[in-house]
Amino acid sequence: MSYPSRHAPASPMAAALARARLGVWPLVWIVMAAAAPLTVVAGGATAGFAVTGLTGIPLGYVVVAVILAVFAVGYVAMSRTIVNAGAFYTYVTRGLGKPAGVSASFVAVVAYNVMQTGLYGGFGVAAHDFAAAHLDLSAPWWTWALMSWALIGFLGGRRIDLNGRVLAVLLIAEICVAIILAMVQVAHPADGLVSFTTLSPGNLFTAGLGAALATAIAGFVGFEGTAVFSEESKDPQKTVARATYLALAIIGVLYAFCAWAMSVATGPDQIVDKATTDGSQLIFNLAGPYVPSAVVTLGQLLFVTSLFAALLAFHNTAARYFYALGREGVLPAGLGRTSPKTRAPIAGSLLQTLIGASVIAVFVVNGWDPFTQMFFWLTVLGGVGVLILMTATSVAVCAYFARPAHRDGVNISRGILAPAFAALALGAVLVVTLGQMPTLLGVDPASPLRWQLPAIFAVAAVLGVSWALILRQRRPQVYEVIGLGANSAAAEQAKPVSAGR
Repeated sequence: MSYPSRHAPASPMAAALARARLGVWPLVWIVMAAAAPLTVVAGGATAGFAVTGLTGIPLGYVVVAVILAVFAVGYVAMSRTIVNAGAFYTYVTRGLGKPAGVSASFVAVVAYNVMQTGLYGGFGVAAHDFAAAHLDLSAPWWTWALMSWALIGFLGGRRIDLNGRVLAVLLIAEICVAIILAMVQVAHPADGLVSFTTLSPGNLFTAGLGAALATAIAGFVGFEGTAVFSEESKDPQKTVARATYLALAIIGVLYAFCAWAMSVATGPDQIVDKATTDGSQLIFNLAGPYVPSAVVTLGQLLFVTSLFAALLAFHNTAARYFYALGREGVLPAGLGRTSPKTRAPIAGSLLQTLIGASVIAVFVVNGWDPFTQMFFWLTVLGGVGVLILMTATSVAVCAYFARPAHRDGVNISRGILAPAFAALALGAVLVVTLGQMPTLLGVDPASPLRWQLPAIFAVAAVLGVSWALILRQRRPQVYEVIGLGANSAAAEQAKPVSAGR
């Protein structure tokens, strides 16, 4: 029995993404926008100080950047070998087998959609607060969220290089403002003394280390998206690698510098208390007395646009996961089609847009808190999902390059040792993160939410394995091309059918 309309991969032309549209820097802007630097500096760093009670958060960002740099070694090696918009899904498939790969794909779809839709709550609240303070407008949060939703839905179907230019403008502006504010803070230290105390290992490697690293790693989520755009990059073997390391280095240095600068301005012994009382306004309050009010206002506006940029970046990532799975028939084949004009994954983009509208509607109808329950909980949850994927991918990279036939040009250090270390380090952070869920979510330690929310990924993983086994039994032609990406076209389907691994 055949299923041509629903399960057969789209033709090569209908399923083709735009080629050679992204150079190194446009790709850097896209993935850095997903990391939302100003949002992390203003909100993530202060939350790190407040939630953990540790003063070593600046060093925490450095430690996480080093761990992720080691992860990137194997990740980049795979990106040079395998070019596929599925990224995590494809790498896990090639390393650990098709059931594990489909399982990872389901986790990825949930993680990126949860992250993206959660950001609507943060954007809605931030835009509402800015408009009320500076424009004398008092529209509810969901009005602003829906305005951003409509614009993102439009941009999601446009050329990816247009998206890159929009994100570049917003990102460069927010980075410049963050650096200016940080430099002003360093120039006006508490008690006239520039202190490096918060960079001391003794202030990080304590009982609260796990919570600090879990908080810090959330600020880097998005940098791994470079491989998702590999099929649209100008030179996949070089562009992805360079963009990955550049994005990681820039945001790692930026986070550490800005978090340290705030501790200089407050004094190391006051940073936790000030972060607790001022929250995301701390970075602006500390620099406010020494800069024109217009600079602070611009910074607050860019805080809002930083959330918009992250929304657009994660929308593009989620849409491409839908596209990759639709192209191979794991999800309905219609998702594997692109716009004839822009070559954007239009069906995946529309589905992600529909999901975003549905989540906003659910929160509005139920009267749930858009900041705590939508923004904070969902983005924390999305970060946990990406951490799971990075850990699994590191194991998959080891397994892939452990086979001599796959190590062409990839030495043992890059193909096995680095990803093995990354798997251990990320696995340890993951375990601690799951243990610290009550703290990270701000709920009572006895609350069932501490396990109910992360359990979503366990459910997704089990469903993914189950679906892969169903495909192997009932639709072997689809199962055969799982993980092949652009090669899963008619020529591949013409091969003799086998059950596969």
